[in-house]
Amino acid sequence: MALTQLKNYAEGKWMTAKKEGDVLHNAITGEAIYTASSEGLDFGAMMNYARKVGGPALRKLTFHQRGRMLKALAMHLMERKEYFYKVSALTGATRSDSWVDIEGGIGNLFANASLRRQFPDERFYVDGEAAKLSKNGTFIGHHIMVPREGVAIHINAFNFPVWGMLEKIAVNLLAGVPAIVKPATLTSFLTEAVFEEIIKSNILPEGSLQLICGSARGILDSIETQDVVTFTGSASTGQSLKSHPRIISEGVSFNLEADSLNCCVLGPDVKTTSPEFDIFIKEVTREITTKAGQKCTAIRRIMVPANMVEDVQIALGKRLKGTTVGDPSVEGVRMGPLAGLSQRNEVREKVQQLAKSQQIVIGDLEKFEVVGADKEKGAFLAPLVFFNDDPFHKLDCHNIEAFGPVSTLMPYNTIDEAIELAKMGRGSLVCSVITADDDVAKEFVLGTASMHGRILVLNSDCAKESTGHGSPMPLLVHGGPGRAGGGEEMGGKRGVLHYLQRTAIQGSPTTITRITNVYQQGAKQNETEVHPFRKHFEDLQVGDTVITHKHTVSEADITNFANVSGDNFYAHMDATSLEGTIFTGRVAHGYFVLSKAAGLFVDAKKGPVLLNYGIDEARFTKPVYPGMTIGVKLTVKEKVDQEKRTGDDIAKGIVKWLVDVYDETGETVAIATILTMVKKRNQE
Repeated sequence: MALTQLKNYAEGKWMTAKKEGDVLHNAITGEAIYTASSEGLDFGAMMNYARKVGGPALRKLTFHQRGRMLKALAMHLMERKEYFYKVSALTGATRSDSWVDIEGGIGNLFANASLRRQFPDERFYVDGEAAKLSKNGTFIGHHIMVPREGVAIHINAFNFPVWGMLEKIAVNLLAGVPAIVKPATLTSFLTEAVFEEIIKSNILPEGSLQLICGSARGILDSIETQDVVTFTGSASTGQSLKSHPRIISEGVSFNLEADSLNCCVLGPDVKTTSPEFDIFIKEVTREITTKAGQKCTAIRRIMVPANMVEDVQIALGKRLKGTTVGDPSVEGVRMGPLAGLSQRNEVREKVQQLAKSQQIVIGDLEKFEVVGADKEKGAFLAPLVFFNDDPFHKLDCHNIEAFGPVSTLMPYNTIDEAIELAKMGRGSLVCSVITADDDVAKEFVLGTASMHGRILVLNSDCAKESTGHGSPMPLLVHGGPGRAGGGEEMGGKRGVLHYLQRTAIQGSPTTITRITNVYQQGAKQNETEVHPFRKHFEDLQVGDTVITHKHTVSEADITNFANVSGDNFYAHMDATSLEGTIFTGRVAHGYFVLSKAAGLFVDAKKGPVLLNYGIDEARFTKPVYPGMTIGVKLTVKEKVDQEKRTGDDIAKGIVKWLVDVYDETGETVAIATILTMVKKRNQE
């Protein structure tokens, strides 16, 4: 019976290799089900296609358009998730394992789609604040960020064939950079199934994504300066790729996320009667058994107070004993096989290496039951826990990782020892500490943060809603120092910035305003006969300004505002209490100054302005005393388009206004950025 050959997607079309290549197997039965090969693919041509076709198409879109594209793709894939679950079962994953991979991956698309609101509706991003580079403010500097004009090469691991692809492409696509996806061959059939639906959707511009099933040996020979390479997998392979001559000579950005020896620590304050003790046992059990321990974030080292070792061993043993191993389609099975026989054999080898310096106290490498499947034909292993009685001298547990349902229990005597043991992994993706004592949590976090990419602090307050030790989140960075690779993935906006080039720009405030579409102080202002509040969103231009009438502040203003607001702070109301302060007399409330400014610049009649949306920032830079005269310059600083939530919604946008309140000398006394919601002329 001929096996199904996986297809590659290159240069805008599906391609089948002439040779069958590697044979892929059902992890449960050992049956051959697919073949995968990349023979015949021209990696250099694929990269050029991405750079010349996909890149320009993505860069024509704004961040908001790319974000809406990701949302549409997420919705499309979610409608087809049940098909993905069926394919995922062939990898040996349980339904809950597949949920993390499939719906967790799609969730990354949704999360990054939402990030569009943190970026302008532009093809570039303005980073940070302007820098004043001259005495009179006629010469300033700023930073902009634009998409790299290259291609992202994603070399992914076998354990998360969906999540691994989607969490990476969500970020590069939002940034405006195309990608070539190279899943691990072992489980690439699941990646191909999802990828095929992406292409069928016709949501992404042509050239945005390409797929390689099979070997990608030699792909780095064609990379160029603007490209980005990401690798997820073993530390040794990642380091080898990172030292590739083209990576070095072209200065290519390389993000390495490697397997690490993550730990979980039981706080010294926790007793067997504490709710945190049960939380700890459940968390460790889940991390040993989820995906059969095949997670780069899985708990490999379990650290507990020396006087709690026996209690933990008994409780953990009981919990793991209830974990039924077998075919995930059989009711009651809680843990399936590893992804393949090759993985099982590798884990067994590592277990035997670890056994030279420590002993197995929970589980057995050979003697265990499998439900609904053949233990030898499928890639099955039982959960295994070692005990290391001297972890400061028996060091294999800090150096050898068995990438399966395997962990090591070890004692510590003080929190300082726990911190030291945690850092002996030489850099980890994540560690967790379960404690009800926030002082212990603080000491542990500050002591271990330098060697970890993420730290989870669990107690009874947050455990029910916690996403868990092993779950990287789209809005937080995923990566770690040292052995973990020194890279960062996801991280919300931070992840997107990895695919953008930051460039410093210098010039006059007017020129920088024109380049960035954000008004810079000191730039030319456009006074128009029509008040800006009478203009619809489309008609407003950055730099449009109204200069108001003036108002002389009186003591009555200060007293009346105090009566209305209830703010009777001594500096406003008691002239006899000012000795030793910076004030020379009763001073106007800062909020009165802003309120009066609004009274000066607001056009009161009904018009396109729908409401005041808020204040981004406000500073009171000079005291305002009775007798001083203030005026306002109100300038359109930035425009932010908004999407209609429903067909009946009002079409509108947010306008940011620079409010510059100045006195009779022309000196600024208060400055703020206020936001208004402004109706569009075109309501379609």
